[in-house]
This record gives sequence, C-alpha cells and structure tokens, in this order.
Amino acid sequence: MNGIAITLSIIGLALVLFAWNPVPAVVIAIGASLALYFTGVLTMPEALTGFGDPVVILIAALLALAVAVETTGIGAWAGQLLLRLSGANRVTLLVALSVVAAIFSAAIGMNGAVAALLPVTVIIAVRTGIAPSQLMIPLALACLKGAKLTLLGSPVNVIAATQAEELSAGHIGFFEWSVLGIPQLVGSIIIVILLGKRLLPERQSESIPADFSGHAHTLVQHYNLEHGLHQLAVPATSPLVGTSRKAIDLSAYPGVRAVAFLDHQDDQPLERDRLEAGDVILVRGDGHEVDRLAADLQVEVRQHGDKAALGDVLLSRDSGLAEVVVPERSALIGSTVFLGMTSQDHEVMVLAVRRGGAELIVPHLTLRSGDHLLLQGSWPALERYLSGAQLLVIDSPDLVRTQAGALGRGAKRVFAILALLVVLLVFNITPAPIACLVCACLTVITGVVRLPQIYRGLDWNTVLLIGAMIAPARAMEKSGAAAMIGDYIVNLLGDFGPTAVLVGLFMAATVITQFISNTSTALVTMPIAFAAASDMHVSALPMVMSVAMGASASFLTPFANGVSLMVYGPGGYKFGDFWPLGTVVLIWTLIVTVIVTPLYWPYH
Repeated sequence: MNGIAITLSIIGLALVLFAWNPVPAVVIAIGASLALYFTGVLTMPEALTGFGDPVVILIAALLALAVAVETTGIGAWAGQLLLRLSGANRVTLLVALSVVAAIFSAAIGMNGAVAALLPVTVIIAVRTGIAPSQLMIPLALACLKGAKLTLLGSPVNVIAATQAEELSAGHIGFFEWSVLGIPQLVGSIIIVILLGKRLLPERQSESIPADFSGHAHTLVQHYNLEHGLHQLAVPATSPLVGTSRKAIDLSAYPGVRAVAFLDHQDDQPLERDRLEAGDVILVRGDGHEVDRLAADLQVEVRQHGDKAALGDVLLSRDSGLAEVVVPERSALIGSTVFLGMTSQDHEVMVLAVRRGGAELIVPHLTLRSGDHLLLQGSWPALERYLSGAQLLVIDSPDLVRTQAGALGRGAKRVFAILALLVVLLVFNITPAPIACLVCACLTVITGVVRLPQIYRGLDWNTVLLIGAMIAPARAMEKSGAAAMIGDYIVNLLGDFGPTAVLVGLFMAATVITQFISNTSTALVTMPIAFAAASDMHVSALPMVMSVAMGASASFLTPFANGVSLMVYGPGGYKFGDFWPLGTVVLIWTLIVTVIVTPLYWPYH
C-alpha cells in the first residue's frame, strides 16, 4: 500500500471515530499521528512537530489573552453592553454578536476574535437562557467570514496575496478582501437567523458556568448581612482622617466589625489605603456598641440605603465574596473564629457563619465539619487563602469575579495590550505567534493575571487537539494525497472553461480543508491555481481568490480550523452538528465566489 492510500485510510478512519466518538477527540487525533508514524508515512519529528507548530503557540497565546480579558471583567462588561444594546431578542443578539465578531476577526484575526468573544457569548447564553449550541456555531461562522474582510483576517489571505505578488499575478489590497467578504458575511447572518433555530441543536454544555450576575445579592440575603448594618461617615474633624484602613482597631467594641469602605467621590469600594473626609465605613454589629464607637471616633451614623447596595459594595472589581464549607478531616476543625475575624494581613474577613442552615452570632465559635463561612476580601487574597484543601469552595471566585464584577483595574492594561497586538499585526512588525506571545507575557508582567490563572484558564484540550491534527495535514502534503485530489478535479473540469475550473478549484480546496488546516490547504492548492490559469491563458487572480475562499470554507466539521475547535466544547456539540448549517453557508460562499470574483478580478 502506497503513502497516499495509507494516509487517506488513516484520516478516513479518524473521521469515522470522530463522528462515533468512542474516546475523546484528542486521543483519536494523537492516535492518527502515531499510526502515520508506525506505517512509515511520517518520521518521528514529523509526527510530533505539530505540538511545537507556530499555529499551536499562536492559539495558546490567544487563549492566555482571553484569560486576561475574562479576569479583568472585560468579557462580562462586553456581554452586558451587547445585552443592553440589543436586548434579549434572539435575532438582534445574533446580528450584534456576528457584526462584533466579524470586526474583531478582521482586526486581530479569526483565532484571536473567537478567543476574545467566547466568554462574551457564554455570558449572553447564561443571561438570556438561549442554549449555547444556538450561539457558538454562529459565532464561529461570523469569525470565519470576518476573516475575509481584510488581509489580516486569516493566514490564507496572506498566502494568497504574497504568492500573487511573487508570481506577478497582481496585487490584492488590504481591504479588497471585503469585496467577497461583505456579501458572504451578510448572507451568513441571514442564513443563521432564518435557519439556525432548525439546523442547530438545542443543547446545553457542561462547560457553561452558572449565572453569577446576582450572586452577591443572593449571599447578602442568605446570610442576612443587612441586619445590624450601619454606615459611618468620616467628617473632616475625625481622628480617622489619614488613618490606614488596616490600622483601625475595633476590638474594644464587641461584635462590631468593618465590612467595607466606600470612597466619598463615587460611593464605590475604596481603593486607597488611607481614609479621607467624607469616606464611609460600613460596619455590622450591635447598635449600642456602634453608637459608642461613633462617639469615640467622632464619626456620624447614617441610615443605610442612601448609598450603594451592600451586594455591589461587597463584590466589586477589587474585592469579592467566597462561600466555603469546612470539610471532614480539615485541620481547621476545633479552631476558634469570630465574626469580623481577619487574616494576619487583614485582607480576608469572616463575615458570617452558618451551621445547620442557621446563622451563628456568638462572641467566639468552635468550627465543626459542615460549617459554612462567608469570607470577604480582595480577589488575590481569596485566591491565595482558598487554594489549599482545608476549605471547600462552593462557587469558584474566578467564575464569580468574571461574571459579577465590573471592569477591573487591570482592564485598561488589557485594552492597551490588545491595542499593541493590533498594531503589531496590522503593520506586520513581528510574526503573529511572536506578537501574541509578547502580549500574553505582558499580561503577567503587568500584573493583570498570574501564571496559575493562565494554567487553569487555558483550554488544553483545544491546544493538544490542534497540535495532534497537524501531523495528518503534513501527511496529506508529504504523501501527495492533497495534490492528487486537486489535480484530479482540475483535470476533470478544465475543458469547460475558466468558470468551471474556478468552481473546481473552490471545491477541491473545500474538500481538502475539511481534513487539514486551511493554511496547508492553501499551500497545497495554490500552485494548482497558477498552473491552471497559465494553461488556460487567463488571469491567475480569480483562481487564487477561489482557492482562498475554498480553503477557508471549513464549515462542515468541528476539527477543520481553530475557530470551530474553540467553540466545540462550550457549545456542547457533537461531530455531526456542524454540517447541516455549514452546508447552507458553504453553498452561499460558492455562489458569491463564482458570481463576484470574475466581476472584480476578470479572467482577461
């Protein structure tokens, strides 16, 4: 059996297994790479080279940037903004999401766009109750179509434009791609709106988090935190003016504890350490003790309700809440706690304790297994204190923060880093993988995220799957299987004129790109386009554009491109969920390509 037959057999079997799904897709992909090695089609370096491929590094770096976007609340903010502008109407949401995705894709590339907008789409699904499977494929299609609006949108565009220049076929401008991209995008949006409801599954995903938008208010009510809450305004004459928050000692007032500090300028949680005149201290405790405290410290007791809601104060961009349970065999069992107790660095406080469903309000409490504690503190402090095994966290602080928190202080740094990424990519200052790695490192260097957050946030399944699938793509090129398929289709249609060849090239690239990356497809089929144009004595540009459109038309399977791979898990999809809607979009892409391409890039 020759290399072509072996390669096509292994890839065919892999596709069958993908559809059957007896084992995880990553195992199937790695198995295909190993099979190609053991059958002699690929050498050991070729079988493993995918895991170090620039495409894998690029996607991993973009996913790391997506973690920074989530951590700083940009994803939640963008989702809330989209919801406010479009409401909960399915059609309006799909249009708004698709347009934003296309713009992002045109600006920073389709992989970067889907990485940035995936958390936004998750939030939209959670807030509106729309099944994520109804949103994730439309997001992928919008990113794929947006990639055809500019030269930057896809590596396929760069390959086509570069080879056209090198072979003196003509120049393809930065925005000329939109001649084909705009009608494809508009038609795809209409197709999704009209047919998406019927052709996409109604399926939830295990990876979609719960809605934590009202989490803080739920905890306030559950733990009855507003009971005994008092606001203390700090006048200019108070000795607290200029005092560090950490230096405030309330131990002389039994049962009284500081809950939060509000800035006098905007009623938001205080960011600076030292108090100024007009700032407000939220305390909880017995009214008589609070009155005594107010007299001693010369602060004014005010009625609660004319300031920010307690939930918004306790859960903010800088600090949050964490509900934890004391598990069996915890070293904390038998230790003594009290309400208002803080950690040694004063960054985490015990706000409330419940046992058997009832709140415990006693001077000192000995912890038992099953006790529930409500902790409040800065996000980094909560992450630090809850990373051990002594307490079980009910709801992940990371998930709560990304959904319920407003834009964090690191948001401006993330916006600046993303702007830098756009500049690096638009002006081609560095290769895309290098630019993305630089920007991903900057998120850590500038303190936006910590490495453990990136490790936890990366979708390693996607990274490994893309790396494993590069080996079969290499085998298609090395064995000659891709070239054989392309040559056959071109030779079959060559006698029917340039339009028939254009259709044949499109279909050849479309078939191949369902099995290997669109970049590899373009590299394999582009020489065939130039040869066919030369044989027929027509301009190569329409043939080049046809191959570029076909190579990017990987809509039928979830493993044909990184965009579809990234939405596969969050959408809760199966292998066969992509082709019903993808086939309609593919037909529309072919129609636009066949009609528009010869009009803008004529054969002669």
